[in-house]
Amino acid sequence: MPRVWDVPVQDSTRVRDVRVAAEDAATLAVLDERRTAAVSLVATELATNLLKHARAGEVLVDVVDPAVPREGDPGRVVQITAIDHGPGIADVAGARRDGFSTAGSLGAGLGTCRRLADDFDVHSVPGRGTVAVARLGPAADDAARVDGSSPAPGVRAGAVNVPFAGADFSGDAWAWVRSGDRLTLMVADGLGHGSEAARASTAAAEALRHWAALPPAESLRRLHSALVGTRGAAVAVAQLDIWSGRLRFAGIGNVTARLRDGDRWRSLLSRPGIVGVHRPHTVREEEVAWTAESLLVLHTDGLPGRWTPPPDLDRPPADPAVTAAVTVRDAGSSARPVRDDTTVAVLAPVPPERP
Repeated sequence: MPRVWDVPVQDSTRVRDVRVAAEDAATLAVLDERRTAAVSLVATELATNLLKHARAGEVLVDVVDPAVPREGDPGRVVQITAIDHGPGIADVAGARRDGFSTAGSLGAGLGTCRRLADDFDVHSVPGRGTVAVARLGPAADDAARVDGSSPAPGVRAGAVNVPFAGADFSGDAWAWVRSGDRLTLMVADGLGHGSEAARASTAAAEALRHWAALPPAESLRRLHSALVGTRGAAVAVAQLDIWSGRLRFAGIGNVTARLRDGDRWRSLLSRPGIVGVHRPHTVREEEVAWTAESLLVLHTDGLPGRWTPPPDLDRPPADPAVTAAVTVRDAGSSARPVRDDTTVAVLAPVPPERP
């Protein structure tokens, strides 16, 4: 079962904990010594920035699928997510550059992260806080040897997975795989939480990789057999055909799916049941158009039951994992404590390049 590290950063002693977590994740991702050192430095910079600029925050470290999947087995990457409720950054573009500082330091933090990471993005609103996400995978030549196919054009996905009560393992899992023109995003919520829930959701994520070409309803039928003997899981599967511009969706259980269609949000409906335990006789599959304005959000029940996407979600466009982390941060509150593992996965068009 994959480990998820959730490290609260309230003082300088926790910076070391973040660094150790990142190095352990690099080992799980089978990164070489040079890339492991880069992971360690990025994690240290992000944790240090939390203390400098927000006085406290949270760092999530996970091993995830790349934002843009390739055919076959593209390998896994380390994702480091820093979240705070601090004063925010007024000039995000400036903060990305080396030498920018508002705390009297050398200002190398976010610039260093941007240089070393394969993907790096920051979202910040004055008065609401900041989210930064960095992903680091194998060295470029190693990645090319793993798979030489072209990246899928025009779309990417990302997610954050927050274990309940700081547990070592989350009962949720997600996967993002490709087969030709078909890209499939799945979120699984193992029944309950803890290691047995994690075993069920992990089994779903691993099994999906063998059936990346199958449509969502057929994937769910196969996943039901794969999860027999586990606690079972709620599972949602969304598949985008980039050639036809059509999105197909099917779900069993209470993983919620919300699709932005123009200026409104619509729900994609799942059937009642538990994959691996009780599957409905028929699984309904929805098919909708996918455009440059579309956005898909899948989330488990760690979010408040009545959560609805705010009008400005992903505007301006951000890395999907950043959008997911902002959603987790802003949807929770001390008045509504989280009672389960929480995963938010986002599928989004690739935005125009920015400086």
